Amino acid sequence: MKKPIHVMMIEDHPEFREIIEFAIGEEDDIELVGLYGNAEQGLRQLQESRTGKTVDIVLLDLNLPVMSGLEAMPWIKKYSPDTKIIILSQSTRQTDVLLAIKRGAAGYLLKSSTMDEIIEGMRSVMNGGATLDKGLAHFIINSLRRIPCEKKGKPRITKREKEVLTLVAEGLSQKEISSVMQIAQSTVTAHIQNVYKKLDAPNAPAAISKAFKEGILRPGE
Repeated sequence: MKKPIHVMMIEDHPEFREIIEFAIGEEDDIELVGLYGNAEQGLRQLQESRTGKTVDIVLLDLNLPVMSGLEAMPWIKKYSPDTKIIILSQSTRQTDVLLAIKRGAAGYLLKSSTMDEIIEGMRSVMNGGATLDKGLAHFIINSLRRIPCEKKGKPRITKREKEVLTLVAEGLSQKEISSVMQIAQSTVTAHIQNVYKKLDAPNAPAAISKAFKEGILRPGE
């Protein structure tokens, strides 16, 4: 039996914590191993490994008391390098989104997302993909369009891989990409992982950014 995805949530609003806790409790393949109201408590668990379980994903709010989510991100990476961070926030500020991505967030979702989107986002990230709010994905692309393209030394990205990366850039989940392209979800995962490897990128935003820099993706395509 495949081991469950171990999730920690750092969120200071009790009502929203309860909603996420209930939603995760309904899933057989996801287990909540930590639920904290501030970053300091969550970091303490990661540092001391009190649960005895590896934390695969941290669902992280940005607007936290004392230490913000953005401030906590480098410490999460320090204490638990293999843990993936998904930002779950109300913030649509450009500086928050881009800084979270720069600091290695594997995904960025708004709290207005449906529970299905949040659950699917966690599965997607664990399968090597990404999860981006569709509106924010378009904002990211618009920001990256200002980056000049470099024509030399482009990685060899196949046509199919480029199609998948384009859909990732539009904010589609692996499940949605599978449906649009009419290919197995495992094939989508394989394409995404190949793109990350070829572009030497740790996550979807980094891959999208590099694809624009290298001229693999172009504005308006």
